[in-house]
Amino acid sequence: MSARRNSLLRSTSGAVAPTVALSLFGLIAAGGIAFDYARMASLDSELQTAADQAALAAATQLDGKSNARTRATNAVNNLIQNDARFANDKCGAAIKVGGTVPTGCDSSGALTFYQDKAKTTLATTDQDANFVEVKVNSRTAYFALTPIVRTFSSGALSAKAFAGVGSAICKVPPVMICNPSEPDTNADENLAFNVSRGVGLKLITGNADAAGNFGWLEATFKNGANGLAAALGYDTIQTDCQAMDGITTKTGMSTSVLDSLNTRFDVYANGSICPSQYGGTCSPSTNTRKDLTCSSDNGSTCKNGFDVSDNPYRPTTAAVMTGSYPDIMGYPRDLCHAVPQGSQTCGIVGSGTWDRDAYFKVNYGWDAATWPGATSLGATPSRYDVYNWEVAHPSVVVGGVAKGIGVAQPAGSKYAFGSPANGVAGITPSSAGVDRRRISVAVLNCHALKLHGKTSGIDPVKWLDVFLVEPSIDRKIGGTKWTEKKEVYVEVIADTGSGLNGASNPQVIERSVPYLIE
Repeated sequence: MSARRNSLLRSTSGAVAPTVALSLFGLIAAGGIAFDYARMASLDSELQTAADQAALAAATQLDGKSNARTRATNAVNNLIQNDARFANDKCGAAIKVGGTVPTGCDSSGALTFYQDKAKTTLATTDQDANFVEVKVNSRTAYFALTPIVRTFSSGALSAKAFAGVGSAICKVPPVMICNPSEPDTNADENLAFNVSRGVGLKLITGNADAAGNFGWLEATFKNGANGLAAALGYDTIQTDCQAMDGITTKTGMSTSVLDSLNTRFDVYANGSICPSQYGGTCSPSTNTRKDLTCSSDNGSTCKNGFDVSDNPYRPTTAAVMTGSYPDIMGYPRDLCHAVPQGSQTCGIVGSGTWDRDAYFKVNYGWDAATWPGATSLGATPSRYDVYNWEVAHPSVVVGGVAKGIGVAQPAGSKYAFGSPANGVAGITPSSAGVDRRRISVAVLNCHALKLHGKTSGIDPVKWLDVFLVEPSIDRKIGGTKWTEKKEVYVEVIADTGSGLNGASNPQVIERSVPYLIE
């Protein structure tokens, strides 16, 4: 018996049992923590997903129109139906933003609207509500196994999301202009540029407005001069939509690409129709009124190009003409821009005053007292007004003679203007509804943006619709220059989106996409 007792005391065959028993507490605690942590992490993900979706839904309603904030709130409350599958706090399945909740449950979730991305200024109106932050009501996960380690719940978990609306503008050529109103010392990237409809602008001047930048944006279709030429000339812009914010500038002048813009006037350099690399079409406008005549050896087809007329419009003083008029006249520049370069009294921005009397005298024979009533345009129409009037009235009878852009010129005449049917043989205007002489351009605060060469992530002050007034050519007499080939002159129509008389530009597509910021 004594020997058996001693043997039992010396035995080690059952020593693992106490170890397992003691370890069981730790194993259960670790498993409990893992299980309950997974529940807590899943609940956190559910809340964040709900906040993200709610913020995106709210942002879609921030269009600057009446009741935008109310519509955003309704979108969150009525459209987002996320459930908290991992919350067991007896506050219901639905994840809510404020609203009515069971007694003892959190209802502090809310929508907060801001004017700016930095969240420094609260929105006070539907018009300035540009961004929204959504905070969902907090929820709790009560643990099943973690009480072993003296923790009983996740505590109140919530989530926030911040969203805005990003816009893209489609079917526009990649053109920019530095804000002409911006002082050299400006540091405000959002400094406004307000210009009246009908005012002339030197859109492209041939000189760099900012280091390395002459007026172009990166073409998202193809890079290089050929890609830019295609984007400027093709009827259908074969390019991705251009972000209205976060654009990229393109360096260099690329004077040759202006031939592509000139195709919109039925003017084709060296007989070339348009850039052929990418298979696009460069049609002329329905109204190609311009100050050019057929080259002397081309007859009425103008198949090889245009020249300046024998007696062109070349004023030497910024005043309306009297007495001697040119033999042909397109839409002229503002008076302060129409004189020789060294005598111009305007900078980039003109005055909006142009020689309407001379235009109607040359093209229709009407004097200053007659044309306002004959056209019903009033005394101070813009060039774009006159352009559209001529499209609507291609032939008018004056003194028994038909005049206008739709009137065929005599065989062999060098005056091939107006309708492209009288211009390049075999070329027809672009499809109805597309105005080839109306384009949209980005306005940038180049000094504040510190624009230098190729710069990305730039936010324009605005996009502006402009009317192409004249082809880009050298206009000179002897050594005196009026214009150079590397200049593009336009007239302001309206901010892109507001269009003419409140109507949007039908050939520009604006797409708005909500995006999460944080």
